[in-house]
Amino acid sequence: MIIRERDHSYIMITQHDHAKISGEIVRNWKEKYFEGIDRKEEVVLGIFEHDRGWIEPDAAPLWNRNKQKPYSFMDFPLDLKVEFYKKGINEVEKMSLYASLLCSLHYVSFLQYEEDPIGTKFVEEEITRQLHLLKMCGILGKMGKEKQLQYHLSILKFCDNLSLYICLNEPGAIKDKKHHFFQDGISPSFTFANNKPIQVKWADQETVSLSVFPLKKQVEVTLKFKEVKKEAIKSHGLISAYTKTHYSHKSVTIK
Repeated sequence: MIIRERDHSYIMITQHDHAKISGEIVRNWKEKYFEGIDRKEEVVLGIFEHDRGWIEPDAAPLWNRNKQKPYSFMDFPLDLKVEFYKKGINEVEKMSLYASLLCSLHYVSFLQYEEDPIGTKFVEEEITRQLHLLKMCGILGKMGKEKQLQYHLSILKFCDNLSLYICLNEPGAIKDKKHHFFQDGISPSFTFANNKPIQVKWADQETVSLSVFPLKKQVEVTLKFKEVKKEAIKSHGLISAYTKTHYSHKSVTIK
């Protein structure tokens, strides 16, 4: 769950809904900036589905007693987190081997320096999976294809981070109010942007502007969220309050 706290409520966005925004972004990626265009459909699928392991836990969000707020994807218990990571990768693998390879690489990058045995075991198991998928996809040992795979992973991470920017920041947030993830722009960097992070800002309440534009056209995405009142959580508990809160939708244009 992606959480944005307000004075009297929490903006709560499911990971899978956030991933759909990522997918809409990559769907509109300029072909001249898409190395390995023959894999585009599989890359788009992987980015749309990269957080599908969170569908189940986000339907019943957990309360963090230590912090007295809902758990977000950033502080979610590691033992549960890796199980949902694996669940999602397994499900994507049934759709596309290449897409699941991208998802596995994406999640391993979060935990590659993790010292907790739970994290290190996950990384070891996923590296074994990756070697198998690299062979199945005809990539292992082929430098050009391995380079394309890393480029596609960079696209996944960029689209993921741009969607997170929209989710984690209040619409219209100015620089000093930006979430700390994005103070230096959106990573990773690309050669078409002179290998520097692309800068991003809210141009107004409905528009996000990029300093370098890798998309074919302006893209309108829909942010789906629930604004769950703190008083409702206090009175009825988090799951009940979340379940009874209706979804809201906000259109955001990326230009």
